[in-house]
Amino acid sequence: MQFGARVEELALTPPLVGVLRMISARPGLSQQQLARELGLLPSKVVTFVDDLERRGLVTRTRGTRDRRVQHLTLTPEGTELLEEVRAVIAQHEAAFCQALDPGERAQLKAFLERLASSHQLTPGVHPGYRALR
Repeated sequence: MQFGARVEELALTPPLVGVLRMISARPGLSQQQLARELGLLPSKVVTFVDDLERRGLVTRTRGTRDRRVQHLTLTPEGTELLEEVRAVIAQHEAAFCQALDPGERAQLKAFLERLASSHQLTPGVHPGYRALR
């Protein structure tokens, strides 16, 4: 089963999963920072955050120094849903890599992390976001 179909069972899409993961990793980041990190247009990020906020998964807090800035954090419900997503990710990765033994999986992970780092890719965020611009 494809990852998109797996997270669809949680009423999410892969882009929304990436947004949740990024907010979880960097609580309080601004919508502008989120857009830069994901390589998305700010207007696209607003759409994603609107959806997550409407569902009670994310909160926006105005900046104290600049009230135009919106800082993002997960709600307890968002954190709980992200834990479910992490379980789906683990199942998906296990199924995807079932032909590899544990040593080969560790080696593959190390290679992929090194490649991602050399291309300044954000950990935990799929580079397919660039296609959503």
